[in-house]
Amino acid sequence: MRWPYRALSTAFGVADAVVPKALLPCTSPDALIDAAGTNPAPSAREGLRQLITAIDADSKLTFFGKVSLRWDMIRLLRNAQKVEDAQRNESITTVPVQAPIFILGLPRSGTTFLHSLLAEDHDNQVPRNWQTIYPGQRPNDFDPQADPRARTVDKQLKMFAGLAPGFAGMHPITADSPQECSEITAHVFQSLRFDTTFRVPSYLHWLEVHGHREAFEFHKRFLQYLQAGVPSRWVLKCPDHTFSLDAILEVYPDARFVVVHRDPIAVLGSVAHLTEVLRKPFLNNIDPAEIGAQVGSRWIEGANLLLDFDRRPDVAPARKIHLHYEELTLAPLAAIERVYRQFGLELRKQAVAAISEKISARPRGGYGKHASYSLETFMLSAQNLQAQFAPYVRQYCR
Repeated sequence: MRWPYRALSTAFGVADAVVPKALLPCTSPDALIDAAGTNPAPSAREGLRQLITAIDADSKLTFFGKVSLRWDMIRLLRNAQKVEDAQRNESITTVPVQAPIFILGLPRSGTTFLHSLLAEDHDNQVPRNWQTIYPGQRPNDFDPQADPRARTVDKQLKMFAGLAPGFAGMHPITADSPQECSEITAHVFQSLRFDTTFRVPSYLHWLEVHGHREAFEFHKRFLQYLQAGVPSRWVLKCPDHTFSLDAILEVYPDARFVVVHRDPIAVLGSVAHLTEVLRKPFLNNIDPAEIGAQVGSRWIEGANLLLDFDRRPDVAPARKIHLHYEELTLAPLAAIERVYRQFGLELRKQAVAAISEKISARPRGGYGKHASYSLETFMLSAQNLQAQFAPYVRQYCR
C-alpha cells in the first residue's frame, strides 16, 4: 500500500476508535431520503428499509463503512430520481431495449474479460463504471481523460484500491470499464451487490422472497436513459444474473444469453478471497469461515440454476451459447466470432481490429496469473464441493 493510502487507512482506523456514533450523520431510511431530496417508489423505500435494518443488525461498520454508506445511499437515491424523472420524455421511453445480450456464469470464470472485449465493438453498448455513478450518455468518441465524471471516478477507484490491498490485482478496472448490472439494480435497493461489501443475511432473505422483477423494470428504464432515444444493442454482464433469470425474461422476453463456465473448485477460493478483500474497508466483523460457507452454498445453488436454465423451454437454443473459460482465454477472438455467429450478428472489421488490439494490450483482461487461494482458509472442503458440483462439472467442464 502506497503511503498516502496507508496514511488514509490509519486515519480511518483512528476515527473508527474515537469518533462517537452521535457525531456521525444519520443513516435511517427517512433521513437518507430527506437528505437526497427524492421521492422513491414504495418498493425502493422498502428495499432501503430492509437493507439499513440488516446492516444495523448484522454489520459492524468501520468508520469508512459508516461514511461511505451514507454517501452511497444518497447517490443511489438521486440517480434513481433522475432516471425516473426522465420517463416523462417520450423520446427516451418509446425507444425499446431490444434483444439485449446477458453474460452470466460463475464468478471468476472470464465474464469480465468477455464483457470488456465486447465493449470494444461500437455496435455494442455496455454500462460503464462512471455511468452508474454519474448517469449520462456516452458518445462513441468519448474520452475518459477529458471527462470530469470519469476522472473523478478514477480517483475514487484508486482510493478504494488503496484501502483494499489486493483488489486492483484481482479485479483491474477503470472509470470507463464495463460495469455489472448489480450496480444498476442497487439504485432501487434490490441487488445482491450489497452483500459483497456488507453482512446482510436478513436482507438477502427478504430479496429472495421479494424477487427481482421491479429491479429489472428499473434496469430497463436506466438503459433507456443511457441510450437517450438511440436504439442500442446492449451487452450486460453479472454473475448474479444467475439468480434473477425469471425477472430478466419477464422484462426482456427476447433476451439472449452467453453462459461462461469454469471448474468451480478452481475459483471458489478466489471468490471467497475477493469477498474478504472487498469487505475489509467496510466491516469490522469479517469471518473467513462464514464467507466460505456463504460463497460455497450460493454457487452450488448457482450451478444448479444454470443447469435448470439450460432446460428452460422458453429460451430457444438459438438464443443462448455456452463458452468455457479455457476456450475464451486461449482464443478470445475465435470465441467472440462464435458468439456473433450464434446470434446472427455482423462482426465488422473495425470491431475485430479494436478487439484484437485490446487482447494484445491486456491479455486475459489484464489479470496476472491467478494465485492459488486456499479453500481451507475459508473452511471449505474440496472433496465436499466436488461432490456437490458434480452434475454441473459433468455437463459443462469436461
